[in-house]
Amino acid sequence: MSFIAIGINHQTAPVNIREKVAFTPTTLAGALKDYAQRKKNAELVILSTCNRTEIFANSEQISPADLSTWLAEIHQLDLSELGQYLYTYENAPAIRHLMQVACGLDSLILGEPQILGQVKQAFSEAKHVGTVNGHFEKIFQNTFAVAKKVRTQTDIGANAVSVAYAAVQLAKQIFSDLSNSHVMLIGAGETIELVAKHLAQFDLKKITVANRTLANAQALADALQTESEAITISEIPGRLAKADIVISSTASPLPILGQGAVTSALKERKYKPMLMIDLAVPRDIEEQVSEIDDVYLYTVDDLQHIVQQNVANREQAASQANEIIQNSVLELLLWIKQHKKIDLIKTYRDKSEATRQALAEKALAKLAQGEAPEKILQEFSYKLSQAMMHSPTKAMQKAIVDPKTGALDLLEDIFGRDNK
Repeated sequence: MSFIAIGINHQTAPVNIREKVAFTPTTLAGALKDYAQRKKNAELVILSTCNRTEIFANSEQISPADLSTWLAEIHQLDLSELGQYLYTYENAPAIRHLMQVACGLDSLILGEPQILGQVKQAFSEAKHVGTVNGHFEKIFQNTFAVAKKVRTQTDIGANAVSVAYAAVQLAKQIFSDLSNSHVMLIGAGETIELVAKHLAQFDLKKITVANRTLANAQALADALQTESEAITISEIPGRLAKADIVISSTASPLPILGQGAVTSALKERKYKPMLMIDLAVPRDIEEQVSEIDDVYLYTVDDLQHIVQQNVANREQAASQANEIIQNSVLELLLWIKQHKKIDLIKTYRDKSEATRQALAEKALAKLAQGEAPEKILQEFSYKLSQAMMHSPTKAMQKAIVDPKTGALDLLEDIFGRDNK
């Protein structure tokens, strides 16, 4: 077996280079078919995401250089330009790298769970095209099992490592049941979009999206999987009393929510508590709001502290995950070694049987033509013994010339020592 991994990712290449070697769903199948036509019986899986493009191959016919050349050719790139960004792994390190990728240990955000689904999808695509068989099936299925083990036995994905996720987790801690909560999101940029994605896992009562441009607020509201409405920034004071949770992130140079508006909203709510999370810099919510009773205000600095602690926790979990991966790699390599022995025995037996059958058919044909049975039997036995001795004799000759390999002792054990 020769298991190879080559690729580029967010750590080795800028986005303008990653874009050039990315595969779309349309081009991926074509690339797999192209490689299958060039290298018969070679196994190949292509993983292509916004942060990485990696190729995993299993064949004794190819090298990392072959894969690199093919990757450059299929994207019509100069290999000298691409080569400086590529990394390569072979055999045990390649298997370890695949497992680390699937577990989220090589991701931009340590421990992010989406990558496992992407690896599974890449494997499924390759299997559908027909570039997966034999050992690859075992390697990838083991990888998926390891990723599941890491998720269940470590805290690699248990802690928030983005302020958007931390904001949602904070809301979940304060309101143990979010199903009756009305959330107001202020802004419609990337951070608020991420907050909305994390909120999607909860069966919220309602989400109100407020933004300066109503069309942008409406686009985000329409994408949500719950009851929602879009309003402008100027409409916030009239809707604020309905909100149990307010999460804000805009590019406004001045605060959007002041102490007066929040105090009025609380009075209308009969002082039912509100959670307010300000992810903006400069702040969207006046600092004085934190002085109001029944309002729990958290800023981006508060959440950054949570994130930093959680990153440290994930790094400790990553160490535990790598121990699981290392043990799994050793177990897999042992399986491959044992399976290779079985393959060797089967190949030898199949080859011997094919030789016997071919010689027997020739002998039977000569018998049918009336040749003497004794002559045919002598010829058959001679040719069969010669065929059986050919490969072992060559191996022994080679072992005698180079006794340091220890192969001669092994062959003597196999064929019997002359103890006279």
